[in-house]
Amino acid sequence: MSLMVKNNLLDLQLLEKAAECLRTLSHPHRLRMVEILLKGACSVGELAAACDIQSHMASEHLRLMKDRGFLKSERHGRNVLYDIDEPCLASIMGCIEQHFQSQV
Repeated sequence: MSLMVKNNLLDLQLLEKAAECLRTLSHPHRLRMVEILLKGACSVGELAAACDIQSHMASEHLRLMKDRGFLKSERHGRNVLYDIDEPCLASIMGCIEQHFQSQV
C-alpha cells in the first residue's frame, strides 16, 4: 500500500473502537429499538412490547446502548424515557434500511 493511501486511512485504534460500537448494535432487538427511538422517545415497556421481549431484557439492551453513548434517558415520574443521543444512528439505520429493503 502506498504511503499516500495509508495516510488517508483511519487509525487502527479508532477502527477498534468503531468495531466495538458496531458489535453493540449487532443485535436485532437493539436495531429495532434504535429504529423506534429514531421516531421519538419511548419507555422500557413500550420498547419491550415492540420487540416482544420481557422488560428486564429490554432494559439490558438499553443499558448497553446507553453505556456506549448511543442513547440517553430521562426520568418522568415513574417512567424512564429513552431517546437517541448519537445522531449518526440515523445514518446507520438509513444504510441498513436501504440495503435490506430491496431484499424484501
